[in-house]
Amino acid sequence: MLNYIIRRVLWAIPVLLIISLVTFFLGHAIPGGPFDKEKPVPAEIKANLEAYYGLDDPLWKQYTDYLTNVLHGDFGPSYSSRSRTVNDIIGEHFPVSAVLGILAVMVAMVVGIPLGMVSALKQNTYLDYFCMFFALLGVSVPAMTLGPVLVWFFALKLNLLPVARWGTWQQAILPAFTLGIGSAALLARLTRASMLQVIREDYIRTARAKGVSEKNVTVHHALKNALIPVVTVIGPLFAALVTGSLIVEQIFAIPGCGKYFVTSVTNRDYPVVLGIMLLYALIIIIANLLVDIAYSWIDPRIRYS
Repeated sequence: MLNYIIRRVLWAIPVLLIISLVTFFLGHAIPGGPFDKEKPVPAEIKANLEAYYGLDDPLWKQYTDYLTNVLHGDFGPSYSSRSRTVNDIIGEHFPVSAVLGILAVMVAMVVGIPLGMVSALKQNTYLDYFCMFFALLGVSVPAMTLGPVLVWFFALKLNLLPVARWGTWQQAILPAFTLGIGSAALLARLTRASMLQVIREDYIRTARAKGVSEKNVTVHHALKNALIPVVTVIGPLFAALVTGSLIVEQIFAIPGCGKYFVTSVTNRDYPVVLGIMLLYALIIIIANLLVDIAYSWIDPRIRYS
């Protein structure tokens, strides 16, 4: 297992290198520059700014200089927020997005997996229809609709939770549910399909014939094997929730990284785009690695040499 993890970590290096290379040159291929505003900047000032940030150098030199700085832990300055560096932006706002993403994944797992189990065990009953109706509703209603509805009902009508902002556990409930319900619906449907396939296997019938209690058959035999495709989805799902929370952050006025990533693209703020892109790519790599490690715990037959 240790050798496998080391190989995966080493393979992550060229992956991150390719992502940085493609992102860097695609960003510079977009027409315009970081100092092209609606009100034109005088040519002398623009030339001085480009010389100060090294934008007048050849692209290959800009890229190699950027990689050198990244290896020293410096992701460079921000062209639009000149009082802060990319390190400052990531250090201040990424933990907020990360916490929101983790809470959303917890909501998805706590709600989605039990719903899928109940739906599979009570197949073609009213309980099954209710669970799948919820799953269909969760997939169909986007976060931009669900968020305001939850705010209207729980914050404005019932006055149980804060409307927006971030900082207390009460303020995290509505954003976490808004972001996680769609993923919970996805996990519910996937868990149901996987459970229906597993509970029809021969070893499940054998366990029941031996007199094993239904609880042990469900939890220790059926659920554990049914979780393999679910765990496969949870890894990328976590990365998607952490990196795709822009709409939820806007609805609830949450100071996460999503807003800065979008504005950095429109402002041609290359260091911010590169820094956040590399961070998100690293999250996906780590999430997939944790999924592979979890396989060997869920199914002892899986071994990594």
